[in-house]
Amino acid sequence: MIHCIAIDDEPLALRLLQDNISKVPFLHLVAACGDAFEAIKVLHSEKIELIFADIQMPGLSGLQLVNSLEQRPMVVFITAYKQYALEGFELAVIDYLIKPVPLERFIRACHRAKELHELRNQKSMTVANDYFFVNADYSQVKVHFQDILWIEGLGDYVKIHLKSSNKPLVVRTSFKHLESELPLGLFIRIHKSWLLSIKSITAIRKNSVFVGEKEFSVGETYREGVEKLIKKEM
Repeated sequence: MIHCIAIDDEPLALRLLQDNISKVPFLHLVAACGDAFEAIKVLHSEKIELIFADIQMPGLSGLQLVNSLEQRPMVVFITAYKQYALEGFELAVIDYLIKPVPLERFIRACHRAKELHELRNQKSMTVANDYFFVNADYSQVKVHFQDILWIEGLGDYVKIHLKSSNKPLVVRTSFKHLESELPLGLFIRIHKSWLLSIKSITAIRKNSVFVGEKEFSVGETYREGVEKLIKKEM
C-alpha cells in the first residue's frame, strides 16, 4: 500500500482527484489539502510516499513545495499548464499530467509510482549490502557505493565514474532508475545529468561543486539542496 496525499486549490479538481485515487487499490489517501501550506503540515506529521499536486496554487506553488522538501516522496504533478513540464521533470517527478486527466492515464501514472515504490522496498531490504549490480560490458558488474565518484546521465545510458578505474562503466538504464537504486544520504543530485558521491566532494562554491579537479555546475533547481548540504556538513 502506498500512502499518498492530494493537493489542489480548486475544490472540484480536488474531489475528482480523491475519486480517482479511491479507484486505485494500492493507494491509501492520507489527506486531501486545499493548498501547499496545509500539505506541509501533513508531510511533517505523516509518512507520505506519494504526492499528487497541482502546480499553480496561491502562496506556494506545487513546484516550490516539492523543491523545498529535504526528504522528497514520489511526485505526480497534475496541472492545466504544459509550460512547467521541464521544471517538473528536473525535480525527477514520476509523471506530469495535463487536466482534464483521463482515468486510464491517471492509473498509468500510479503504476509507475508502484514500480518505483517496489524497487525502493527491494533496496531497503538489502540495505546491509554496500554494493549493487549493473549490466555493463555484457556482464553483471558489482559496484560498491563507496567506489563511486560521480554518475553522469546520457539519455538512455549512464556513466558511472569510479575511484578504482580510469574507465567509467557505461550502463544502459535511465538516470532516474539508477538514482532510485542508490542509498539515501550518500549521494546528491546537483544537476539533471549529475549525481555526486557526497564523500568524494572536495570543494563547493556558489555555483560549482568539485570532485578533485573535476568541476560540476550546479543546476538552478538543485542549488537549495547543495546549500542544505553545506549547512549540514558545517
